[in-house]
Amino acid sequence: MKKHLFIFLAALMMTGFLNGQSQYKAGDIVSDFKLKNVKGEMISLADIDDADGFIVAFWCNTCPVVKKYDQRLQDLHAKYSPKGYPVVAINPNDPAVSPGDSYDKMKETAERLNYKFEYLYDETQEVARRFGATNTPHIYIMSWKDGKLAVDYVGAIDNNADDASAADKKYAEDALDSILKGQAVAVAGTKAVGCSIKWKKG
Repeated sequence: MKKHLFIFLAALMMTGFLNGQSQYKAGDIVSDFKLKNVKGEMISLADIDDADGFIVAFWCNTCPVVKKYDQRLQDLHAKYSPKGYPVVAINPNDPAVSPGDSYDKMKETAERLNYKFEYLYDETQEVARRFGATNTPHIYIMSWKDGKLAVDYVGAIDNNADDASAADKKYAEDALDSILKGQAVAVAGTKAVGCSIKWKKG
């Protein structure tokens, strides 16, 4: 039933997207998508069983800020996937602009870094535009609520890209911990800090 409602709402949300939907923010309903993972499989959020929600991360292979956050994203997946909130990383960068972000390089990166989460390729950039993502990294935390997938938090993982141990505001973890306790997310949006998405030219 949950997935049937999700498919119906996805159609409605696509209509909104085509009419010029702005960036998702806390409380918005998310439309599903289907993208290729590094194993060559087409994956949608509705395909991921036993998830109460997701940590969607717009990601890439080359951004220096992404590289600084790489272990932190893996740690988020290790900590929260067993609690129902897996990471789903999405690379939206155009390889014509950033050759190191090609699909083949994605496969190499996922293998080299031993990613345990889904790493998906947004070849058309449609998903990034629908979400309103601007940076890599750009984090969207969302939960199933009454058969709909709703955004809880949008922004940065924490407040110190350079040094994880010096971060005194762990936005993503705080949001997830509040969600798991059934509490409101105190900080539902922050500025995503990182490299700009490499959009297709023309």
